[in-house]
Amino acid sequence: MMTFYWISLLLVSLAFVGLLYRMIKGPTVADRVVALDSLGIALISIVALLSLIYETQFFLEVILLLSILSFIGTTAFAKFIERGEIFDRNNR
Repeated sequence: MMTFYWISLLLVSLAFVGLLYRMIKGPTVADRVVALDSLGIALISIVALLSLIYETQFFLEVILLLSILSFIGTTAFAKFIERGEIFDRNNR
């Protein structure tokens, strides 16, 4: 089973590198946002696999934190693409 975890970690790490390239060289902003969201998911997967390999539950809190930050980042970028600003200061 440990071999399966290591192979999975290698494949997800390769996907992470590909997504990083897509985020940097993406032809449109939408491609970069999707790549950034996928990078967050890949990073969460890497940490989860490391948690399984090291047989510890310490990383579960890190996974939760990364999930929340990934969601907030994706939401902020989507709002920025839609409106051109993240915070509405004149909306009282």
